[in-house]
Amino acid sequence: MEDKYKITDEELIARFQAGDESAFEEIVHRYSGRLMNFAYRFLMDHEEAEDVVQDTFLKVYQNRYAYKEIAKFSTWIYTITGNLAKTILRKRRNRQLFFFSRLGPEEKDIEFPSTNKLPESSFEEKYDDKMVQRAIVKLPEQFRTAIILRDIQDLSYEEISNIIDAPLGTVKSRINRARLRLQEELESWKGK
Repeated sequence: MEDKYKITDEELIARFQAGDESAFEEIVHRYSGRLMNFAYRFLMDHEEAEDVVQDTFLKVYQNRYAYKEIAKFSTWIYTITGNLAKTILRKRRNRQLFFFSRLGPEEKDIEFPSTNKLPESSFEEKYDDKMVQRAIVKLPEQFRTAIILRDIQDLSYEEISNIIDAPLGTVKSRINRARLRLQEELESWKGK
């Protein structure tokens, strides 16, 4: 029996394209957690993230022959997930504009950062996950995507470049600018 973890993603999609349904199951097994994490960090909504991941696998299933081994499979699947998440964000923005225009100031939900003082020995210890998540959501979409792919999904700069279809220098710049904005945002909360 062959070890399924020695099979590359590209070999799996080729098997699936040849009719092996178990190869698709293995793709789902390998990617569901990673894509859920990516979509959730992007959207900050568990149900929407689940929908995006399900839609991603549906698109992979329906469009399996569209994948060509020009790029890594991971690049292709993350691109699908990112595009679906961006569509939800656009719809959400349109809804928010509508709702906020009809609400009075007392009806808006306001989230305040945690006032708990945490040890200052490292970045992770200074800021709880919720604070970091709120700061990430405040980033412009292009910075948010880049930093999630790099610092949370741990993808290489080259993979990110392919996923967001931007030159390597642009990717590095966006990640650095995103990190600086995150740090500024979190520091501003710390002072409150």
